Amino acid sequence: MEKLVITGPTPLKGEVVISGAKNAAVAILPATLLINGVCTIENLPNISDVKLYCNILESLGAKIKWNSPHEITVDTRNLNSHIASSDATRKFRASYYLIGALLGRCKEVKVGIPGGCNLGNRPIDQHIKGFEALGAKVDVSNGYITAKAKRLVGTSIYMDVVSVGATMNIMLASVLAEGTTIIDNPAKEPHIVDLANFLNTMGADIRGAGTDTIKINGVKELKGNATYSIVPDQIEAGTFMLAAIASKGDIKVKNCITKHLESIIAKIEEIGGNVEANGDHLRVWYSKRPTKANIKTLPYPGFPTDLQPQMGVVLAQAQGTSIINESIWESRFQYTDELRKMGAHITAQGKTAIFEGVEKLTGAPVSASDLRAGAALIIAGISAKGTTEIYNLTHIDRGYENIEEKFRKLGAKIERVNEE
Repeated sequence: MEKLVITGPTPLKGEVVISGAKNAAVAILPATLLINGVCTIENLPNISDVKLYCNILESLGAKIKWNSPHEITVDTRNLNSHIASSDATRKFRASYYLIGALLGRCKEVKVGIPGGCNLGNRPIDQHIKGFEALGAKVDVSNGYITAKAKRLVGTSIYMDVVSVGATMNIMLASVLAEGTTIIDNPAKEPHIVDLANFLNTMGADIRGAGTDTIKINGVKELKGNATYSIVPDQIEAGTFMLAAIASKGDIKVKNCITKHLESIIAKIEEIGGNVEANGDHLRVWYSKRPTKANIKTLPYPGFPTDLQPQMGVVLAQAQGTSIINESIWESRFQYTDELRKMGAHITAQGKTAIFEGVEKLTGAPVSASDLRAGAALIIAGISAKGTTEIYNLTHIDRGYENIEEKFRKLGAKIERVNEE
């Protein structure tokens, strides 16, 4: 069993380069299935979710060539299957994008029910609503989701709730549909815009991604023969920004889009941290103990749910009483049980957590319950006094590339150890 061993406290100092966005990569990879041709993807994060997706694509008949650790060429001209086994899909949530992509390309798909982090009830009813509106028949039974259509026809689809996954899945299914599809009340996250930009580069006609209405004019074919670079990861950037404040550090975050980070910047400045933005990089530094804050997670451009646990570590050490309301996932506060082992004073119930700030955390053995909880525990370990051991690293490796190496370069005392 692997574990991370961290000795703290250590103020982080130096520079970190942000990788390509995980949430964009796991939608763009299945989007290659819509292309009757070859494409090259650059700035691909070297994480386990990406490697899993590449394995699934190859099992469907795609040919993948790794040009470097962050660049692949994908040839999807000779697909020979529309079935993805549950053994592969149950390992991560984003495997559901295979449904939209294969339905669009093959008009038929059978995919094992997706797995991933346990964040509570995560229904796909909005995905199914979209597929059925386009003309597909969908069935969920025996551990599989199947969808079939003689033809897909564009239509108007209103999203009852703002859903990133459903927005992207409907985009994938409608790119090759007949006529025009209009998605009202879509999610607006940067990775949705990135998926639209990728598809347009390959020959699609998508307009309005990132706004209140997305319009997709169906095309007969995506030919590819182009190169696309994935957008920088706003969540990884935010993770390191919050690590700088929690650890009393001073770091430069490179290769980021500051526009995507406005809600995080605003909250860091509200609690007394310092942020200086300069083009594609920014400096974040600590000058005094953070003050209390109230936070509610919201769809973009609101405060991201994927940065809520990392912010929780900061507020656990802030002056005064802070409240976080989690409006996206019902089980996102599992990490607070682990922070309490480190001396934090947190009361979590349902979708609300109250943080009574303490002056310092202390090291303890803890376990990552999900991807972002794992990142939060690393930040806690770096800022805590003593030794912290973090278990269940598979969650962390799903979404962060070489995370311990990046933190080591900033001065953190962190090692990955194999424990018998």
